[in-house]
Amino acid sequence: MINVALLSRWHVHADDYAREVKENEHLSVQLVWDEEEERGKKWADELGVPFEVNFQTVLDNPEIDAVVVTTPTSLHKDIIIAAAEHKKHIFTEKILAFTVEECEEIYKTVKANQVKLMVSMPRLTANYYVYAQKAVDKGWLGDLTTIRCRFAHNGAVAAGDGKYGWLPERFFNAAQSGGGALIDLGAHPFYLTNRLAGPAKALQASLHSIRNLGADDNAVVIVEYESGSLGIIETSFLSNGNPFQLELYGTEGTLLIEDEQIRLRSSQFEGSGWIQPEDAQEPLPIPMEQWAAAIQGKSKPTITEEDVIQLTRLNEAAALSQEENRRIELIELLGE
Repeated sequence: MINVALLSRWHVHADDYAREVKENEHLSVQLVWDEEEERGKKWADELGVPFEVNFQTVLDNPEIDAVVVTTPTSLHKDIIIAAAEHKKHIFTEKILAFTVEECEEIYKTVKANQVKLMVSMPRLTANYYVYAQKAVDKGWLGDLTTIRCRFAHNGAVAAGDGKYGWLPERFFNAAQSGGGALIDLGAHPFYLTNRLAGPAKALQASLHSIRNLGADDNAVVIVEYESGSLGIIETSFLSNGNPFQLELYGTEGTLLIEDEQIRLRSSQFEGSGWIQPEDAQEPLPIPMEQWAAAIQGKSKPTITEEDVIQLTRLNEAAALSQEENRRIELIELLGE
């Protein structure tokens, strides 16, 4: 059994990960720590486990094998490096860190201490992504020319005279979160399109704060890939009833995904109509399952260091593009 400490309920997915740990036969929640003591004690009581007020005591506890980090993103680097130095395996919410330099420092420490780090990128395990990757790899779309991905919800839409929606106020604290809709929800379109379209070359971003809550709540990014294809990344905290959309357009076909409904039209198949796959692709194990299996030495995760670092690289570039109101060549961030 892998004994797990939950570190902070700051992120809205903290409860989801606690549930996933409890549902995994190889993982066991042993205690809670939180940078906000009152919040942490309440969570520990709900889970029926002890609350530890001192973070160092968690690290020094020989009974704790691993940690789930859902602290403010601003704390990720220090928390994760400290956990790795104390030989704790780490599961964390995206994004890993605000800069590529910080990500590389984290991975250096993780590798030196031979612990397993998993960053949650769940849509890289979904059946529709697996099908989309198959369509690209098999050439059903020909040369990919455009990819569009939209992921949005109404988390910043307030009811009545309220200021905030169902997302907590702390999500709009840019010092803690690093941003708003793009760095949070936009992470999913970024890592999906990075996989499907290949290495990015440049981008231009437009991040808006319509509600003026302290961070962007509506954003679009145009990405240029080394292959010559274009990407359109859309995200928002102000979109009610918006389905998840992933669209791939190529010289030989089109693939449209709305939520989990898949449609394909390709010159590679007989006829010219839409195909709705009858044999749905099996999803890959979710990130929590992949993490547990990696700790046990059973399998290698499909979510990679490259996925994690490229996500941060594009977020860095998008922030710079917004700040300077211009197109950013990603090579600029490499200092070359």
